[in-house]
Amino acid sequence: QDGRSSFIGHQLGGVMEVPNSKDQRVKSARAIQITYYLQTYGSVTQDLIGEKWESEFCKLMHKMQLDHQDLQLYSLASFSLWKDFHQTSLLARGKILVSLMLILLTATLSSSMKDCLRSKPFLGLLGVLTICISSVTAAGIFFITDGKYNSTLLGIPFFAMGHGTKGVFELLSGWRRTRENLPFKDRVADAYSDVMVSYTMTSSLYFIAFGMGASPFTNIEAVKVFCQNMCVSILLNYFYIFSFFGSCLVFAGQLEQNRYHSIFCCKIPSAEYLDRKPVWFQTMMNDGHQHTSHHETNPYQHHFIQHFLREHYNEWITNIYVKPFVVILYLIYASFSFMGCLQINDGANIINLLASESPSVSYALIQQKYFSNYSPVIGFYIYEPLEYWNGTVQEDLKTLSQGFNTVSWIEQYYQYLRVDNISVTNKSDFINILQSSFLKKPEFQHFKNDIIFSKAGDENNIIASRLYLVARTSENTQREAVELLEKLRPLSLIQSIKFIVFNPTFVFMDHYGLSVTMPVLISGFGILLVLILTFFLVIHPLGNFWLILSVTSIELGVLGLMTLWNVDMDCISILCLIYTLNFAIDHCAPLLYTFVLATEHTRTQCIKNSLQEHGTAILQNVSSFLIGLVPLLFVPSNLTFTLFKCLLLAGSCTLLHCFVILPVFLTFFPPSKKHHKKKKRAKRKEREEIECIEIQENPDHVTAV
Repeated sequence: QDGRSSFIGHQLGGVMEVPNSKDQRVKSARAIQITYYLQTYGSVTQDLIGEKWESEFCKLMHKMQLDHQDLQLYSLASFSLWKDFHQTSLLARGKILVSLMLILLTATLSSSMKDCLRSKPFLGLLGVLTICISSVTAAGIFFITDGKYNSTLLGIPFFAMGHGTKGVFELLSGWRRTRENLPFKDRVADAYSDVMVSYTMTSSLYFIAFGMGASPFTNIEAVKVFCQNMCVSILLNYFYIFSFFGSCLVFAGQLEQNRYHSIFCCKIPSAEYLDRKPVWFQTMMNDGHQHTSHHETNPYQHHFIQHFLREHYNEWITNIYVKPFVVILYLIYASFSFMGCLQINDGANIINLLASESPSVSYALIQQKYFSNYSPVIGFYIYEPLEYWNGTVQEDLKTLSQGFNTVSWIEQYYQYLRVDNISVTNKSDFINILQSSFLKKPEFQHFKNDIIFSKAGDENNIIASRLYLVARTSENTQREAVELLEKLRPLSLIQSIKFIVFNPTFVFMDHYGLSVTMPVLISGFGILLVLILTFFLVIHPLGNFWLILSVTSIELGVLGLMTLWNVDMDCISILCLIYTLNFAIDHCAPLLYTFVLATEHTRTQCIKNSLQEHGTAILQNVSSFLIGLVPLLFVPSNLTFTLFKCLLLAGSCTLLHCFVILPVFLTFFPPSKKHHKKKKRAKRKEREEIECIEIQENPDHVTAV
């Protein structure tokens, strides 16, 4: 109505043109996008007024939507993304508590036995509570040091639990491997010496990997904050398990040595007393091994997971007829992983970080549907005085904006001068006509906010100005917008005109600029660290080789499969990839090193013993970890969906390698066990001593002579 001429192609969506029109007239449009710019001058009061205005505006839009059902209205204000991003943490609170309850239940049940003396349900429970206490302590330290909470930190409890409970279950397995005739202090010492070396190494790798993510080399602030908090959690996890859970293990060992019930903490009655009681009482109070405990080598073998692995699974997985199917399964796994790795999508889609039903997601989906033919409106800011009346400067500006549709006061001003046949060759004429004539006209008054004047005496100067650029794009708007950004920014460094380009979406594009390279670099450094640490610990070199192969296979498998599952490379998936590296080492390393250092005659027997020794702890930990992820499915947020998918793949791929792929592949690939057989035969020939056992009056004291 005021005669303004402006480009609005990027503001119309679902456009239909008048057929056979020469000048491409618009017949209809399904959607229109209107942008309001609030005027602020940097003061706190202005910011508060602007925030209040935005809040009232969003309420008004919601009210208008209810009053006009025939229209679909969507609004996005400057605080909308922040609000909808943090909404995830509010929606997930109850589900995280449910997840904790499920993990507690799984840990308690998996640590139980029919044997009321040797069952350790409370240790499983206390182990999970130990990790919870360390996570709460880490959170307290984070907030005391002025840490800023964001929804990505929701992953920390799951990350810490996956590593911490592994140490808990390994200590329990180490306790089961000790001899019952030893004093409980010696049994605890043996369990610590058996488990804490490997747990210390894996905790160090966690700390180093996330420490690299927290270093200044990481330019994604959310990842940096997450990794800093994770480093504190891992450190506290280690010390709490070493101290608090260790003291719980000592207490449980003392109860077992004194023959106290593992649940009721009362003295277990004698067999004669139990025979006179009902069946239900005998079931609850009978240790199950009263008549045979002194003749069995290890009564803990009756634990249901150990019994299943020893009697059923070990024989099945090492069967010669099963191995070809496992090889085929791995080839299928590798094929899908490789196919997924070739399709990695590093698009910066903000929808992946927001609550599913939030206004921002609805707005973004409609914008992608109707307005994907144009890039976001790019602000082009010139922050130094320029000779705008100079022909060379005008040509430079045209070159920079070439290929864009521009909303520019400069172009409108040049056109105004041409229409009125006005010639401007010097600074004073250019600025006088601009201020006294051009900006006074109603159709050009809105350009006043795009030019900043300064006055020095009687002379006016233009110290800064801005214009807007819009690029025509195809359906892949995000990728092309990133390419535009990558082209424009280098020009700002080499051109004679000093400018910057900005759009709010550039924050997300910058956020994921290194989303693919960073996890790859951290993973590569992590694998290198495994080599260095294991080299100094003088572990078998083939063990190092197998560990690197296994971790690489799991990492690439998770990366490829999550891509096929429509998971983009956002900050959550990056953190999950860093975690997958350590999670795989956590579970594969003890299994592999036990195998390569074993001295049995055959590879098959070595892998059976390795699974029997570490399989229980691995199965307990991964099952608790995966069951704890289930409540995340019921949180209506894309962020938690991504977290669930990535961690589910990490746990499943690790379980697949530990229980299916490695047990089969290790039976027909090096290291060979023949030299161990020869050494045993040589020692047997040289041995002349006779071993005997002196049993004293107390049957619990057995002395080897």
